[in-house]
Amino acid sequence: MAFTWRLSKFGAQRSLRHFSSRKFNDVVIVAATRTPIGSFQSSLSALSASQLGGIAVESAVQQAGISKEDVDEVILGNVVSAGLGQAPARQAAIFAGLPTNVCCTTINKVCSSGMKSVMVAAQTLMLGQGQEVIVAGGMESMSNVPYYLKRGQTAYGGVNLIDGIVNDGLWDVYNKIHMGNCAENTAKKLSISRQDQDAFGIASYQRSAQAWKDKVFDAEITPVKIPQKKGKPDIVVGEDEEYKRVNFDKFGSLNTVFQKENGTVTAGNASTLNDGASALVLMTAEAAEKHKCKPLARIIGFADAETDPIDFPIAPAFAVPKLLEQTGVRKQDVALWEINEAFSLVVLANMKMLDLDVKNVNIHGGAVSLGHPIGMSGARLVTHLAHNLKKGEIGCTSICNGGGGASSMLIEKL
Repeated sequence: MAFTWRLSKFGAQRSLRHFSSRKFNDVVIVAATRTPIGSFQSSLSALSASQLGGIAVESAVQQAGISKEDVDEVILGNVVSAGLGQAPARQAAIFAGLPTNVCCTTINKVCSSGMKSVMVAAQTLMLGQGQEVIVAGGMESMSNVPYYLKRGQTAYGGVNLIDGIVNDGLWDVYNKIHMGNCAENTAKKLSISRQDQDAFGIASYQRSAQAWKDKVFDAEITPVKIPQKKGKPDIVVGEDEEYKRVNFDKFGSLNTVFQKENGTVTAGNASTLNDGASALVLMTAEAAEKHKCKPLARIIGFADAETDPIDFPIAPAFAVPKLLEQTGVRKQDVALWEINEAFSLVVLANMKMLDLDVKNVNIHGGAVSLGHPIGMSGARLVTHLAHNLKKGEIGCTSICNGGGGASSMLIEKL
């Protein structure tokens, strides 16, 4: 037994030496796209999350200029999978027409799911374990999330339905409060006022509207066809819906949602419930050459961080420094920042803690105005950076998630 142990220990040490001296593969993004973001119970609600994911995956593969048979794996984020059916990422891959031998995995890291999927795909490619081409991203149809009924309940005396969106997507199980209450807690701690949050929310809507006017989003959008009854033409959704649904005259008088007395978070300065999907094609640099693909960007690095669950809004302020230290990139070398606007408060808090200039943060708006399909959003942020950085520029994105976590990523435009 001792001899066997010594051999095993020697083998493990040899493997570790081999691993530590190994050169990891460079990973590039060769395509990145997303569907428009649909408003809650609006045009995209006719499609499930996995159907939306399938549309994004198929489009990303086409844009990469490769065949569907070239894809080795599909990794997609999805948060509220209840009622969606088995293996949502697998569904999306098959709906996209990929071969049935393509391996598929669904990831749930709450709002960070889409970004974490890209990170896991990049890690796999870096290690060079046989895969060369992976599609990663995220998808969510919040319009189709069901209500839950606990097993064993009867109709006598009434029944209580649980909203799946809140229960599995937006509820802090540790403090038994909505994530909006966590945002209120952060606003109080960091002295961020309702007026500050409203001003940021209005700016987000204005930036998104201007970006659509300037056709900034055109390169990243894959239109969605909604089949109609026989004899009627398909409805084509080619533009985000949420940014138009705003009344600036009433913005400042909206009631606070989560804290009635001295509250700061409103429906105007928070993100909304939405539907959408985003997908990216990642390859090793060597595979991109082999397939004659022109990369959009190179993945420099990525990192996660965690803090107390109630403080989840400020988790990016821990993930970003960790990422910068790991990669050796200086904060001043970052040209564009994308921080997910779960609430206006989130971006304001992290800009304050990281000492960022608002002129370089979410320059085309964010989730407050565009919408926040929770499983999709992290992938959307990477997609947007990949298209909007200038050649040679570095972009950093980060997204917080329930439970106190955050994911972050650095990419360089090629």
